[in-house]
Amino acid sequence: MKLTRAEEQIMQVLWELKEAFVKEILEQLDDPRPAYNTVSTIVRILEKKGFVSHHAYGKSHKYYPLVSKEEYTRAHMKNFVKNYFSNSFEQMVSFFAREKDIDLREMEDIMKIMQEEIKKQKKDG
Repeated sequence: MKLTRAEEQIMQVLWELKEAFVKEILEQLDDPRPAYNTVSTIVRILEKKGFVSHHAYGKSHKYYPLVSKEEYTRAHMKNFVKNYFSNSFEQMVSFFAREKDIDLREMEDIMKIMQEEIKKQKKDG
């Protein structure tokens, strides 16, 4: 499931803090900060979407993520590559390399990571 920009901002805070009351989430947001009720509404939407849950302390709720940042990133990136690069990581890397968004050092680092992964998969496979 895809998150809106505002929902992603709240999730970034929850992933960082691990759990938080709305007031604590609000304190972590950049200025101009949204209203308390806005953050509270977004958190409840995230809960309905299955991204967060809460512990109740009387009338207060302490929210925590149900979906890890890694899980969301993986799903989001798969969808991004599928929608913009015909499901090809090769096309994506090629695009960024051609656009000069990846410098030589980064390309070399990527190559090292890829070579290590190739070795690992050959050994495991």
